[in-house]
Amino acid sequence: MSNKSPFPAPCPHIPHCRACPRYGEPGIAPPAWSALARLAAAHGIALPPVVQGPPVAFRVRARLAIRGRVGSPEIGLFEPGTHQVLPVPRCVIHHPLVNRVATVVREALAAARVAPYADATHSGIARYLQVVVERSTQSAQVVLVGNCTTQEPLVGACAHIRHELGPRLHSLWFNSQPSNGNAVLGAGFEPVYGPGAVVERFGGAPVHYPPGAFGQGNLEVATSLIAQLRSEVPQGAAVVEFYAGVGAIGLSLLDRGGQFTLNEVGKHSLQGLALGIAALPEADRARIRVVPGTAGDAAQLAQGAEVVIADPPRKGLDVPLLAQLARDPPGVFLYVSCGLESLLADVAALTAGGRLRLAGLTAYNLMPYTGHVETVARFERVGT
Repeated sequence: MSNKSPFPAPCPHIPHCRACPRYGEPGIAPPAWSALARLAAAHGIALPPVVQGPPVAFRVRARLAIRGRVGSPEIGLFEPGTHQVLPVPRCVIHHPLVNRVATVVREALAAARVAPYADATHSGIARYLQVVVERSTQSAQVVLVGNCTTQEPLVGACAHIRHELGPRLHSLWFNSQPSNGNAVLGAGFEPVYGPGAVVERFGGAPVHYPPGAFGQGNLEVATSLIAQLRSEVPQGAAVVEFYAGVGAIGLSLLDRGGQFTLNEVGKHSLQGLALGIAALPEADRARIRVVPGTAGDAAQLAQGAEVVIADPPRKGLDVPLLAQLARDPPGVFLYVSCGLESLLADVAALTAGGRLRLAGLTAYNLMPYTGHVETVARFERVGT
């Protein structure tokens, strides 16, 4: 392994908090490392380097539960297997602003006498809190999730949040989630204050994150991952990207030249992608084609491509896309995996026909102190 981070500061919430079961251990979990090492050996390639970032204060995106009583809300993480909230006001992996926002929201809900949500009775108002820190401004996009259909019950709390956070508040949003279930977010977001999206850069064009779009929590490591992808794409190559999200990868590759086809299915991610493309110069916009829909339905886009990039959810590649890539592979396929089991299965399927070979692996410690590993696998077409 490489790029080991120094031992982090003690966490005041351990042993009660179990969100970081490997807290203080460098590198990825030994079982994940062993599995990747075996995969590399089986395909005759070098052991994967492990890329790490800062050991603390790296998490710029958090979703926290709100429970408790009127006048005494609790904001934190569910204890395993329960809806009991463990407050984590001094979480050391959170960006300090995440902790600050959680404290301010707790004070705001208490002052406004907003009832926290109760799972057993499906009652109460304040249900969840989402915080995203914009690195360039060091301000926070804040979403209050309510067990209500309008933001009216949260108006007083929102005013308190705006006053207390001041310039550290990027934007404030209300999300309605009145359904009786475990889903954190509802379908719609109502703006209360501020811009429509957090903006980040990963070495290329600005990338826009509306509050409903998926984003990585560890952007230092994500930036390194995207830098590798930039280095793997030949200048001027035509690129097809599946599961493109808001365009964190695709828009960051625009300065490599070439034409880009980006496929995505998520409503809010497509919204962020549209915002990012709209902010580009006309010449760059003309080089981008967006194809909404599932990766499986759009699998034929990979046919004849020079470079294909895929960053699927944990379940791995959609079956039709997997079949298309194995049957008619591109010159280079860059697979960003967040699920080790699905990666192992997909590698076996992609290489079984002998038309693609696994040429390299890199591990990224995007979620330190857990069993998770993010992997970039490079595949190359065999022959012509």
